[in-house]
Amino acid sequence: MADYKDPENTILIELKDGTVVVELMPDIAPAHCARMKELARAGQYDNVAFHRVIDGFMAQTGDVQHANMEVDYNPGRAGTGGSDLPDLPAEFGRIPHARGSIGAARSANPNSANSQFFINFKDNDFLNGQYTVYGQVTSGMEHVDKIARGEPPVSPDRMISVKVAADA
Repeated sequence: MADYKDPENTILIELKDGTVVVELMPDIAPAHCARMKELARAGQYDNVAFHRVIDGFMAQTGDVQHANMEVDYNPGRAGTGGSDLPDLPAEFGRIPHARGSIGAARSANPNSANSQFFINFKDNDFLNGQYTVYGQVTSGMEHVDKIARGEPPVSPDRMISVKVAADA
């Protein structure tokens, strides 16, 4: 196992081109970090598609209800669901939406984040204070940059597996 600063708060996302390492920020957004770890440990993020990928902006995934490639991928519904768990209250902090940051996707209601998240391709300061930031890619951003674009992509990439580093 690689030497991670905090394996319990490090997420390993396996993509087709390699592993993306995400450092979670439990001191900033404890509920969002706990949710990501809970869903990862339950295997719910495995095989979930990147259903909304906008060049020069971000890659969105995590619709565990509609975007599992092997169970029930539906491009018309991907992005409209979450998990069976309750929605999370916003945990807005002062962490900017910088390149590689992980943001909680939500509806117009700030307290509607559930399982979906996005990875910023570039600094997206216009999102600051409006969406919870709870993680940062520390390695593997070059793999994120290769995710197929589209809303939804014609042939979407997926998260092959998502694990907590402490369990890997």
